[in-house]
Parts: sequence; C-alpha cells; structure tokens
Amino acid sequence: MTLLLAILLATLVAGIGSVWVAAALLRFGWSSGAAPHQRGAGAQHLLSLAAGALLATAFMHLLPEALESEAGAKELFATLLVGLVFFFLLDKAELWHHGHEHHHGHHAHHGAHGHAHAHEHAHHSHGAPTGGGWAILTGDSVHCFGDGVLIASAFLADWRLGLVAALAILAHEVPHHIGDLVVLRQTTGDRRAALWKVSLAGAVTPLGGLVGWWLVDRLEQLLPYLLVVASSSFIYVALADLIPQLQRRLGARETVAQVAWLLGGIVLVTLVSTITHAH
Repeated sequence: MTLLLAILLATLVAGIGSVWVAAALLRFGWSSGAAPHQRGAGAQHLLSLAAGALLATAFMHLLPEALESEAGAKELFATLLVGLVFFFLLDKAELWHHGHEHHHGHHAHHGAHGHAHAHEHAHHSHGAPTGGGWAILTGDSVHCFGDGVLIASAFLADWRLGLVAALAILAHEVPHHIGDLVVLRQTTGDRRAALWKVSLAGAVTPLGGLVGWWLVDRLEQLLPYLLVVASSSFIYVALADLIPQLQRRLGARETVAQVAWLLGGIVLVTLVSTITHAH
C-alpha cells in the first residue's frame, strides 16, 4: 500500500505539477511558438533539458534495469526496436491525420499508447480551429494515462527508478504543456479555463498509475518488456521530436547554452539517481 501511495503521489506531481509549472513559466514570459525560431530562449532551454533527462533515464536507468532481469538481451533489444518503429508509425499516422485539418504552420500531432509512454509535441499549430482544443485534451488524456503506467512500472521495478522516471516525464511535459496552454488560450480566450482543462487531462496520470500498479503486480514477467517499451518511447521523443526542434543555426553563445542545458538534464537525472541510491 505504501508503494501505491508513492506511485499516486509521483503521478500527481508529474501529471498536474507539470501543467502548473508550465503555466507559471508562461506567466513569466516563457513562450512556445508554433515554430522553433519563434520560441523564446527559455522554451528552447526547456526542450534541451527535457531531451537530456529522457535520454539519461532511458540509457542509464530503464534499459540497465530491464537487462538485469532474467529476460534475454536479444528479446529485450528486439522489443526496443519494435517500440521505436511503433512510435515512428504512430507519428506518421497522426501527421497524416492532422495534415487534413491544418494547412498552415507546423502540424499539430499527438501520440497515444496503451501500456507505455506516448507523446504529444510542444509545437502545436497556432490558429487552430476551436474544435482543436478538444483534440488536444483527448490526446493529452491518453498520453497522461500512459505516463502513469510508465511511472508505476518503474516504481515496481525499483522505487528509485520510479522517482527518476517521474522526474524525466515532468521535465518533458513542461514544454509540451506550454504549447497546449498557448493553443487552448487562443481557442477559448480564457486563461483560467485553459489551465483547468489541461490540469484535468493531467489528472488522468494517477489513473494510469493505478492501472499500471494493478497490471504489473499481477503480470510481473512483463515488467522488463514494459521498461524497454518505455525506453523506446523516451528515446524516440528525444531524438525524433525534441532534438530536431533544436537543430538550427545558432551563435556560439546560444549553442553553448543549448548543449549545457542538454547536459544539465543528464546530470540532473544522474544526481537524483545517486542521491536516492545513497539513501
């Protein structure tokens, strides 16, 4: 029961906390434009931090934990490959779908999944039709449910791994929710309503945590594979979504800052892991 409470608390912080952090950053002037060149430096730094945190969590924590199990390395790496291809195809399907709805700016595209992390991108198209707000909230809810399952899976493997996974998801969700809040504010014209709607979607994360706790606790042999699928999601989001948004010509100072924030995400995850292991 203590573990379940820890899962619910971590999913609440990652799910709703990330929304409120995003709202606070927007209040202080951090923005997420429809295209990379329109974003403020703060949003760019958040993307770099999130990419570093996701890669560190996948390669330094989730994958090693899965490989320490009795599952064969060949089967686990095959699962990693299938996961990467799955998220690629999911992105293709969503891009095709939204290509019929948006004819200017960057296409909004959402990821959704069942038992592991899915993603939505922070570069939603501005000026989206009013109905697009519900599409964003629906995608957010499915997305957050998957985040909850992932956090639960990590906690069931090791509570320290659960904390690291929750931190990585929090870091990734902040720039993502900044984009959601900007779009909903434009479609509804009400900042408070936009905040509560995105927070409600974030509240689905603990539900995913509860289902993940119930599922993995009864199907323990699936845990290594769930961790690998989560890794494939983290890797795909970082390399196919976040980092490409940072790939543009910058001055020397901006480039150094970008790399520093990326390394900062890696160091942050490593420090949290080290501190929790020390205790």
